[in-house]
Amino acid sequence: MDARKLLTPLGAALALAFAFFAWAYGPTFVGLVTAWNRESDNSHGFFVIPLSIYFLYARRDLFPEVEWRVHWAGLGIVALACGVRIAGSLYSLDSLDGWSIPLWFAGACFLAGGWPLLRWSMPSLVFLLFMVPLPFRIETALSVPLQKMAALLSTFMLQVLAQPAITEGNTIMLGGQELEVERACSGLRMFIGTAALAAVYIVLTRRVWWQQVLLAVSLGPIALLANSLRITATGLLFQFASGDVARKFSHDAAGWLMIPLAGAFFAAMLWYLDRVIVRVEHLEDRDLIDRSMART
Repeated sequence: MDARKLLTPLGAALALAFAFFAWAYGPTFVGLVTAWNRESDNSHGFFVIPLSIYFLYARRDLFPEVEWRVHWAGLGIVALACGVRIAGSLYSLDSLDGWSIPLWFAGACFLAGGWPLLRWSMPSLVFLLFMVPLPFRIETALSVPLQKMAALLSTFMLQVLAQPAITEGNTIMLGGQELEVERACSGLRMFIGTAALAAVYIVLTRRVWWQQVLLAVSLGPIALLANSLRITATGLLFQFASGDVARKFSHDAAGWLMIPLAGAFFAAMLWYLDRVIVRVEHLEDRDLIDRSMART
């Protein structure tokens, strides 16, 4: 875009909108970075914005025909984002403040290019939601059932491996050891990280719609399986190594290994689908005759 176009009403509107964004959302980004640094469960937030920008680059071949002018309805979406921020402030819901950021960018996209530009940028905008920590109530509500399921599945895996494991609540009784599946071990971080990973696969692999749905549906089982494998490996280390080694593995090495493991599960599922469902080309008799004549 040349300098003359920047002087149009569209350029002026966008400059004013982004100046307002920098002024209004500066404290919000400071709070988000603080949360990413403070809690390991939210550390994936550092990768969300770079990946969102990369999605735009990866989808550049799908960029639509856009009428570059001021689409005033975009200001309504920006106003809605401001309303969400006000509601978050009134009800002390910090997450609403962060979730209003993708909504604000949606308004900016619609303001500049209308519905075609908003539709093209939608995967990146939705992915930005992963940078915002979950509200405490939602986090607690998800952690409790995840703890229970992780304990039951890990106990089953240990029993299959001929280990004397019994579940009592969220505790795995393993021989003379008690392996507590604490809230930090519930798999909520794994669930959120796997959901983000599933979104990456959906955007970048560009599968048909039913395979995209399958990827989205599988994120829960894959997250639960990966976390249960971590707990099972920790239990085996308790049995055959030492408690110090097991705790170090569970809180250090395993935290970095489980997300790549979940990614490997997604890749394996797509690999399997490619070999189970084979695309064939349907040809009419006339097409076959034409091809035979072309070869001769």
